[in-house]
Amino acid sequence: MGGHGVDGAAARGPVRVVLADDEPLLRRGLRVLLESGDRVRVVAEAADGEQLLSAVARHRPDVVLIDVQMPGVDGLQALRRLRAQPNPPVAAILTTFDLDDYVAAALDLGAQGFLLKDAEPEVLVRAVLDLAAGGAVLDPRITARLLPRLRDAGDGLRASQQLRVLSARERQVLDLLADGSSNGAIAAKLGLTEATVKSYVSTLLAKLGVENRVQAALVAQRVGGESL
Repeated sequence: MGGHGVDGAAARGPVRVVLADDEPLLRRGLRVLLESGDRVRVVAEAADGEQLLSAVARHRPDVVLIDVQMPGVDGLQALRRLRAQPNPPVAAILTTFDLDDYVAAALDLGAQGFLLKDAEPEVLVRAVLDLAAGGAVLDPRITARLLPRLRDAGDGLRASQQLRVLSARERQVLDLLADGSSNGAIAAKLGLTEATVKSYVSTLLAKLGVENRVQAALVAQRVGGESL
């Protein structure tokens, strides 16, 4: 799932973020929102994918927020190249409401979060903190638009079949993971150690045949009320 010491990010201080968007005013606004407290620090900004990749190499951030539509190397290309690197940072996509196709493509490329640019400030900050802690972040408005497309593709039945291979405890972990809970939060709720939760997460990802937490969350959410 990647990340530069994500579980220890909070202990070291603010979560370190690289912000990539080709609109300077939007970047500035997002930076102000994210840095409104002492929990997040934007260590670099990027106007395109090449600048993003350079900034990541230079600053080694905990979390990268990536706009999809950028000139030259766009967000999806940058994400593909980031995910090919050893120990990549946690990557989340910043998008607008109508880019369903981009969301699906980014999901396939291993993005661990999907945030809408018009999200409330506290939602954005909490999302970054959750990502740094190992959580999956998927704006409910994106989920609502994405799930019907996945069901139309026949994935609902396959998701039901996938969930049947999980043990009862793995289903509990998956349900909490699907709510965006980090390993630490899951451990606290289930009375387990964080190391045990990490083991459960690794096992259920392998059983479901998915690469990261956000993909696992979507498998659970495709089934709807049966799993959540």
